[in-house]
Amino acid sequence: RTASLREITDPKEAREFKAKHFDYCTFSGVFTERKDSALSSYSGLMCLDFDDLENWAKTKQDLLGDTNLETMLLFRSPSGTGLKWIIRTAANAETHGKYFDAVSQYIKATYGLEVDKSGRDLSRACFLPHDAFAVLNPEFLPK
Repeated sequence: RTASLREITDPKEAREFKAKHFDYCTFSGVFTERKDSALSSYSGLMCLDFDDLENWAKTKQDLLGDTNLETMLLFRSPSGTGLKWIIRTAANAETHGKYFDAVSQYIKATYGLEVDKSGRDLSRACFLPHDAFAVLNPEFLPK
């Protein structure tokens, strides 16, 4: 389905296709409903979304080499032109937004990249595409 999505050129059609055919998760927590006020457990994770990158492969390597932010998961976005970077945070549910702002500023200053501001929302859904080259932190692998 990921390959099919990447062939769709109409943005509205692509959004509808994703919503109908892709699973999603909320990396920052577990919710009774998908809204920030329905948070039941904060994960300590944050999803950073980078759209329309000129060279996603180079950016991926740059992010993986970052020694200030711990990669939990890094994969190509469903569109194929961006990245989703899941990092561990020192935040809690109350400080998530401020932590997101600080990380976004760090990324802008360090890599010249804009982080999609939608990631500031605790309950932000992240669609999960197929990426055979996704990087997963070994702590999440079966022992």
